[in-house]
Amino acid sequence: MFSNLGSGEIVVIAIIVLVLFGNKKLNELAKGLGQSVKEIKKIKKDIEDDI
Repeated sequence: MFSNLGSGEIVVIAIIVLVLFGNKKLNELAKGLGQSVKEIKKIKKDIEDDI
């Protein structure tokens, strides 16, 4: 889906997101995303252990 994005485009998108949401809100979003990924990995590991 995003395979044709270069590093320049990613930097521009990151700057736009930082301006729109602000640093504090961005930190909260990143923390929530990290916790979600951690939980998904845990569930995946549990399923693999059951199999």
